[in-house]
Amino acid sequence: MAKKKIFNDPVYGFVSFPTELIYDLIDHRYFQRLRRISQLGLTHYVYPGALHTRFHHALGALHLMTEAIQSLRDKGVGITDEEYEAVCIAILLHDIGHGPFSHALEHSIINLKHEYLSELFMEKLNAEFDGQLTMSISIFKGEYPKFFLHELVSSQLDMDRMDYLIRDSFFTGVAEGVIGYDRIIKMLNVKDQHLVVEEKGIYSIEKFIVARRLMYWQVYLHKTVLSAEQMLIAILKRAKKLMASNVKVFCSERLNQFLTSDFSLMSKDLIVSNYIDAFSELDDVDIMSLIKLNTNHSDFVLSYTSKCLLERKLFKIYLQDEVLSKEKKNDVLTRVADRLNLDNSVAKSLILEGKESNLSYNSKKEEIRILQKNGEVKSLSDFHTEFVKARTVTKFYMCFPPMN
Repeated sequence: MAKKKIFNDPVYGFVSFPTELIYDLIDHRYFQRLRRISQLGLTHYVYPGALHTRFHHALGALHLMTEAIQSLRDKGVGITDEEYEAVCIAILLHDIGHGPFSHALEHSIINLKHEYLSELFMEKLNAEFDGQLTMSISIFKGEYPKFFLHELVSSQLDMDRMDYLIRDSFFTGVAEGVIGYDRIIKMLNVKDQHLVVEEKGIYSIEKFIVARRLMYWQVYLHKTVLSAEQMLIAILKRAKKLMASNVKVFCSERLNQFLTSDFSLMSKDLIVSNYIDAFSELDDVDIMSLIKLNTNHSDFVLSYTSKCLLERKLFKIYLQDEVLSKEKKNDVLTRVADRLNLDNSVAKSLILEGKESNLSYNSKKEEIRILQKNGEVKSLSDFHTEFVKARTVTKFYMCFPPMN
């Protein structure tokens, strides 16, 4: 192979990938854009090291995929070289549809899920590369006969989740996210075209589920991170509202195109045909430029929130298990209005409410399968572990400007 490059990954060390086509895809502008999309949004406001990108994560997930395929082949699982390349491409491109700041702005810029956008980008790349991604797209969509290849890309135990837990733990310094990924990969097998885990690996799987739950509440849904990301979303919504009233908001030309469009009135087909190319040019830089350029805007809500976020004067947050009482909400509104000398109608725009939920393992979805020593397959939930029977945890929040 003429193109043979080695990447020095801070998590796995030196890694390389199997085919020239994969390197060509990594070099493509769609994929290079992921260098400018943060993996964890504004999590670095709490964990300063969390500055890694979707580009890092995609390469890491690809590396784990090469390890998993090799392990399965060593056990006699039939995977052709063409299938090997195809599943590697599927995992490489699984997040290519993410917008700026990843999940933080998932529905604020364009109301399509990033998985669907990833599929669209793969289709466009497939046309550009003369159909060489056809099998990858089939695997990505779960349509390929060897379904275990799709499960390696997207399931409750896929290479995507495995890499982001390891990588996010590494860059945040949160040790609770550390998992024995190498052992889990060695325990993978295939039965009836489905991915299974050999029974002796069940404790590693339980650790994986526990690590995921702990990472959600300690990192992904950390209350300070939640406050920062809600401020970011509020800035974007305020800018969009002002633009709808013909108020000038400073931002890049590409971002302006999205902020002045009403996607709720458009069909999916119309969005795809008119906005996907423009979306491929959006990244974190566009959002941060909007924030920096509007810290002195005439609209108080936009300028105040932008300046607070830029200078890390983050809103205070109440995060609790029950819906906040009306009395508590009214008390906060009065205090914010008095503190900033605002009318209640303006002060209300600075109070951000919502809820977040997390379920570490969903036994109602396609379950993790355990291959017993007698050759029978049981669902992980059949082992009646406490981790699997855990309920969905929902927390309610209210963010508002600090009172001092």
